[in-house]
Amino acid sequence: MSVVKQQTTVFEFGYLGWCDKAKASEKIKVISEGAFNYLKGLCLCDESESRFLQLKSIDSCEVLQVKNYAGVVFTPDGTQIEVLPKIAKVNNGSESKVDARASLLMMLKVLKRFRYLQTNSAQLAKNNMPLLEVFISQFLATVNTLIKRGLRSDYVREQDNLAFLKGKLLVGKQLRHNAINKHKFYVEYDEFLQDRPANRLIHSALRKVNGYSKSADNQKLGRELLFAFADIPVSKNISNDFARLKLDRSMSHYESSLAWTRLILDGFSPLTLQGKTNAFSLLFPMESVFERYVASILNKYLPTYLSLTTQASSKSLVVHNKAKHFRLKPDLLIQHALAPKKGINHCVLDTKWKLVKQDKSAYGLSQSDFYQMFAYGHKYLNGAGELFLIYPAHDDFKEPIEHSFDFDDEAKLKLWVVPFDISADASDERRLKLPMFAYLKQDKNERIDD
Repeated sequence: MSVVKQQTTVFEFGYLGWCDKAKASEKIKVISEGAFNYLKGLCLCDESESRFLQLKSIDSCEVLQVKNYAGVVFTPDGTQIEVLPKIAKVNNGSESKVDARASLLMMLKVLKRFRYLQTNSAQLAKNNMPLLEVFISQFLATVNTLIKRGLRSDYVREQDNLAFLKGKLLVGKQLRHNAINKHKFYVEYDEFLQDRPANRLIHSALRKVNGYSKSADNQKLGRELLFAFADIPVSKNISNDFARLKLDRSMSHYESSLAWTRLILDGFSPLTLQGKTNAFSLLFPMESVFERYVASILNKYLPTYLSLTTQASSKSLVVHNKAKHFRLKPDLLIQHALAPKKGINHCVLDTKWKLVKQDKSAYGLSQSDFYQMFAYGHKYLNGAGELFLIYPAHDDFKEPIEHSFDFDDEAKLKLWVVPFDISADASDERRLKLPMFAYLKQDKNERIDD
């Protein structure tokens, strides 16, 4: 297992390099030559792992640009690269890295595999903990709680040649092994041990993260927890042990530890760089994370007569020979959920992980995004209604763009551009103070009182 030798933090779309020119540039984060060559090889390959990197030239220096992913990347030489969301980079203040980690962790909680994340930890801000250390510390904390509540034991079938009779005598093996040593008994018996699949898997995960942590607190706690598992072997077949897991009511306290264990033993999915080098990563496509986070907040506060559908695909751009082509898939579609309005589309929303600046001409908005919303409006809203483009809020985009973008002279089809606050310390009330929510809380024909 690799040991972390160097740690580097870079923001989304930041640059990584290793040469002397890179060291002299303020735009480029310096990594080791071995790490650069490993990542460059990934970038130039045809595998899916290469999609988070792009080879470029900056200040006459060959660099790698991190694309729209955030998380942690490992290389075989022990380099750990932390990639943080770009939103914090444009915000003012020296605490941008801490804020970026906190915001990312908060959004990750909506992902099923990270639902056990604790994002209100004061230790995160106090110690300025890198993402990897946050994940490791939370895994160790769940295991520590598990040990305090007690590791579960189970009956394990054993066979042994003993000096006393115990369990069931295996006559065939008794004759074969003890024809001379007749004072011994070859028996099969059940032993009540902690050697069970759940404990073996957690022990394996503890050993795996042991070499990746550079935090003194995590290392200390990790050694203490390994001591508690000293009599439990590691898993020899991880997939089989996961298949044999039986989480009954008496093992409910294992749930969070095993969720982290599965993540760790899978190589910290969702995007891994595992292969011949056995390096792995923990990278998240920020468009998808942002979309799911917005959907979770919307779903939480929608009026009861409205329902939310993610990635709707009932409409297509054209029909050719009675066959639909070019499916239109808005991120979020809100429909009337109550009869007789069931199935009637209320509005269409699309999330964009891009930076909008109110002081720029046309706000830095993309023409292709407007074409896309125009198609959604005509197909899902029959050319009349409200559309919303949702962008992450930052210091240069805190308020919705004042006027709507109208697709016709009568303003039948309107597009609103709104920010969505992803800061970890923002209250739900602050996030909900948007024209989007005011619109969602009213029917086209009547006002719905809160």
